Amino acid sequence: MGQKVRPTGFRTGIMRPWRSTWYAPKNSPAADGNSFAELLLEDASIRKFVQNYLTDKRDRKATRPGIADIRIERTRERVIVTITSSKVGAIIGKKGEKIDKLTKALEKLTRRHIEVKTVEVTRPEIDAQLIAEDIAEQLEKRASFRRTMKQAMQKAMEGGAKGVKLQLSGRLGGAEMARCEKGMEGSIPLSTLRCKVEYGFTEATTPQGNIGIKVWVNQGDYITGVIDATDTSVNPAQKRRGRRGPGGGPRN
Repeated sequence: MGQKVRPTGFRTGIMRPWRSTWYAPKNSPAADGNSFAELLLEDASIRKFVQNYLTDKRDRKATRPGIADIRIERTRERVIVTITSSKVGAIIGKKGEKIDKLTKALEKLTRRHIEVKTVEVTRPEIDAQLIAEDIAEQLEKRASFRRTMKQAMQKAMEGGAKGVKLQLSGRLGGAEMARCEKGMEGSIPLSTLRCKVEYGFTEATTPQGNIGIKVWVNQGDYITGVIDATDTSVNPAQKRRGRRGPGGGPRN
């Protein structure tokens, strides 16, 4: 059995902050009458509600909201929900109508004072979650999964990523038997904690069934700083998986 761990969770508390920032006692109820477990479940319900609210499943032609991350911060008076997205304008709406409706819906769900903030993703081509959402959108429009995977990896490497890995699982291409397809370019050092490896997951809903999409993106190094798009030290052709012979040695 494979010993796998989510890269973002593996680095949380070491190289990256928590997605939820607040404090509550473990067992005894907090000042607002909620314990740690109840607030944790509330965070999960907020994230699920925001995803479903911004995705109009009734309209088949509607695009995905492009949400990269949802961070939650709690104070005594209010709950601050920060939505990181590549389509901030679609979330805010005309004169802030959509974001006001979302705020009221969240207040009705949680019975707390909610403040919704939006942050735009500066480089969506190397964001793992947004890459997964883009692949899912294309698969739902019946695009070829091999071509979609190839284009996504190429776009990420051109955008400055040090490495990218994709995994699609399900009835690919409408096949009767489900299978798993993988693709990789560059390097993905999962055990090196100083490497900024981002992970994204989503599901594409097709007539034949759901297709699971996993994306790993190596965005460089936490310590040395931002990715340099002009850096050519990593050659994707040399690092690509499948270039080695038996026993891990190079092919003759």
